Amino acid sequence: MRVLVIAASRHGGTMEIADGIGAVLGKAGLRVDVRPIDRVATLDGFDAVVLGSAVYMGRWLEPARRFVDHHAAALATRPVWLFSSGPLGDPPKPVEVSGDIATLVESTHARGHHLFAGVLDKGELGLVERAVVGAVHAPAGDFRSWDEVADWALDIAESLRLPV
Repeated sequence: MRVLVIAASRHGGTMEIADGIGAVLGKAGLRVDVRPIDRVATLDGFDAVVLGSAVYMGRWLEPARRFVDHHAAALATRPVWLFSSGPLGDPPKPVEVSGDIATLVESTHARGHHLFAGVLDKGELGLVERAVVGAVHAPAGDFRSWDEVADWALDIAESLRLPV
């Protein structure tokens, strides 16, 4: 079983989650390739896909939405899981993503979607991003739970080992 784990990440935090998922899947005995979404041209050769995106203003990043639109037919022919990252704080807020996730799940026939808390380093932000973060009083820090990432990846690995 060869699994592709891909993510759209603006500042690297979501890509780190993809790396964590890939590491757990690999330890579970699956062959895994982890790549940024802009380095994937085809899904040929992959038996399953885990696809994620950072969430800004309640929406997936444009490269991730474009990838789903372009590869919807190929995604629908293999097991797919989606993840989002973005909520900040303790507890993380917002607790859910906008309605476009339901559309993405439907178009990919995803077996599931998971929302992970995100990370915010204000030093990495551009001028416009700093203004938005300041306006909404977003807290800085790393709110990701690596245990949660590992548990979700183990669930995927177990699902891929089960006969369909």
